[in-house]
Amino acid sequence: MAIQIDTGEQTDASRAPRGSAVLSVQDQVQAWRNADLFFFPLISVLIGGAAVFLCALTVGDWSYWMDWRDRRWWPLLTPLLLLALPAVATYAFWRYFKLPVAATGLALGFWLSQIISRYVNFHVFTAFPMNWVMPEVWIGAAVVLDAVLLITRSFAVTGLVGGFLFGLLFSAMNWPVVAPMHMPVQLGDNVMTLADYMGFQYIRTAMPEYVRIIEAGTLRTFGTHVAPVSAFVSGFFAILVYYLFVWIGSKGARPSWLGKLV
Repeated sequence: MAIQIDTGEQTDASRAPRGSAVLSVQDQVQAWRNADLFFFPLISVLIGGAAVFLCALTVGDWSYWMDWRDRRWWPLLTPLLLLALPAVATYAFWRYFKLPVAATGLALGFWLSQIISRYVNFHVFTAFPMNWVMPEVWIGAAVVLDAVLLITRSFAVTGLVGGFLFGLLFSAMNWPVVAPMHMPVQLGDNVMTLADYMGFQYIRTAMPEYVRIIEAGTLRTFGTHVAPVSAFVSGFFAILVYYLFVWIGSKGARPSWLGKLV
């Protein structure tokens, strides 16, 4: 007579919850893959949309229009806002995968999405020239940030060196795009910049008063060359922004929190 020995082991089907469609280990793996395909694109779109909204709310028209990219507000605030999302993603990619590619990948994706958005919204719908509404170029600054992390393998040094260079180099890397708009042109008896001429040709809403307040700022104390001063100040603030959002990324990337979410 055959004797059955109970080893205490359970089959995959017996371990599955009652009423669940997951009946085996293969089904569980497939369910996790389906969840990844649903949640990660959704979370990426939500986070990216929040970043775009934050930039539009604070930088706004200084980012949209080429002639609004002044020497004070635009090079000071724009890099700080663009650094927030890469700093959060950098922690997760480096902590779990040891890949210093988060800043570069996000910068490339953000820049391409901005080009598509401005082409459709500004060029197709409202007939503005694309060189008038081109987004900022910050892929090079993101590459520098990832390169510093790859070399130093330290968030502290990356924030101190890479974060400072991110804010410092932003204005210089965008100068090839902005510089042609400062070329002089003659319209009748008047000499003006190309940006001013295009501003007359493409009428927009009235210029808000706070633009004049920024142009009359106290940075005139340093002379006429105020853009380098704004870049240095942005670099120092970028250090703090990097540390803050890396800390936020460390809290958001905890496995226990992600397990409760999923």
